[in-house]
Amino acid sequence: MEASMEILDTSKRSRPFVIGIAGGTGSGKTTVSSRIWEAVGRDRIAYIQHDNYYLDQSHLTREQRAQTNYDHPDSLETSLLVRHLHELRAGRPVDMPIYDFSVDNRSKETQRIDSAKVILVEGILIFVERELRELMDMRIFVDTDADIRFIRRLRRDMVERGRTLDSVVKQYLGTVRPMHLEFVEPSKRYADIIVPQGGNNRVAMEMIISRIQALLQE
Repeated sequence: MEASMEILDTSKRSRPFVIGIAGGTGSGKTTVSSRIWEAVGRDRIAYIQHDNYYLDQSHLTREQRAQTNYDHPDSLETSLLVRHLHELRAGRPVDMPIYDFSVDNRSKETQRIDSAKVILVEGILIFVERELRELMDMRIFVDTDADIRFIRRLRRDMVERGRTLDSVVKQYLGTVRPMHLEFVEPSKRYADIIVPQGGNNRVAMEMIISRIQALLQE
């Protein structure tokens, strides 16, 4: 695990502490987020996934939506996430959009997210946009081998999202892998902490959780 001492700055404790967790698809970001969430306490963390901020595509046909490059920054309404983070940092609740991957479009429903002492933001591209990453007090990049990430994505998309093997492979080769190399991997340089093996890295997880708990006690 690599870390920057900048996260030890104690000048920002009067407002919520924002943690960003990035990494490639299938890297284990959600596992890391879940372990932090459970260890620190769900009532003390506001959890936001960048995936829910994919642009509304109601104006497109189902076939056209399927052609969207979901691994490019332009597919996300990051400006809305930035506004929501400003609101949460100010102690105000937000209505987070909900993205329905079964129809490749936003749901008509939203989810109320209340501000908390810790705000956890997760997504593959959250370090790409400067305005977004500069709102974060701690930036964690989950670093996992490409073959492991692909296997995890393949299993998830087929089991949870009803995709076929051919469609998953086509998307991975056509957009996921190229966009990872162009955007996700280079964004690793903005991380304060790089965690190999994700949530399975017991030592790294213990250090991160201990640091967050210490911040909450200050």
